[in-house]
Amino acid sequence: MPRYVLMTRLSPELMQDPRGRKAIGKEWKRRVDRLCPEVRWIEHYALLGPYDFMDVYEATDDEVAHKVSLISRTAGALSAESWPAIRYERFLALAETIEEETHSGG
Repeated sequence: MPRYVLMTRLSPELMQDPRGRKAIGKEWKRRVDRLCPEVRWIEHYALLGPYDFMDVYEATDDEVAHKVSLISRTAGALSAESWPAIRYERFLALAETIEEETHSGG
């Protein structure tokens, strides 16, 4: 199943209210689970920097990933971006095939 990274930035009001943020986070998760049952959550991180949270998940396709981002925006996120991701080992294998093609004159 394709893997995605969800990068989320919350509104300042939500970031200043830990209890409200926790309640909204639980409701957001319930809503995503209900509307996107095919999503499988892998990791969840709180971040320092331009984004507040990063989630790694698998979804059946890009449409489901769009739904996850849209649900996040309706739950108080200023921005929510789902990026496609592949494992580093797979990236290296892809790069190797390109290098082989380049050296074979193709």
